[in-house]
Amino acid sequence: MGSRIEDERMKEEDGWFGEVAGAEKLEGMVDITSKSLVYRKATATGSIRLKESTLQAIRCGEIKKGDPLATARLAAILAVKETPRLIPLCHPIPITGLVVGLELEVMRIRATVTVTSVGRTGVEMEALTGVSVALLNIWDMVKYLEKDETGNYPETEIEEIRVLEKVKGE
Repeated sequence: MGSRIEDERMKEEDGWFGEVAGAEKLEGMVDITSKSLVYRKATATGSIRLKESTLQAIRCGEIKKGDPLATARLAAILAVKETPRLIPLCHPIPITGLVVGLELEVMRIRATVTVTSVGRTGVEMEALTGVSVALLNIWDMVKYLEKDETGNYPETEIEEIRVLEKVKGE
């Protein structure tokens, strides 16, 4: 009997990569060839909870890295366009419209992204990706203000990411 490492190497050579018994294997993208071109729209939203002092610094333009709202807006646009590269089985689709909204609320910033397309599949993943990346960019830009004395983020939280609306045809 060989070592554990040799046993694993042998399994890999035989095409076994640690699948769990009964688990589905990766099949690939869903074939949408026969689906008709249809107008599609999806709106997603989410928020990041921040300290009031951080929100005040944003309002006053005092963030070291620059304007987190402008950066988050650009990041959301780029993320929507790159969604198929980030989510492996997501189809590349033509984006025909994109609106990014960022609102300062009490103890949070809300991101809302609406994506439109004329295509064979929906745009929910693009909208959700845009929201997620916008919020991550805000976190990145203000993290130095959000850390506690141990370097952790006890009050910072990305939450409530969800699809608000999906439209097919119109």
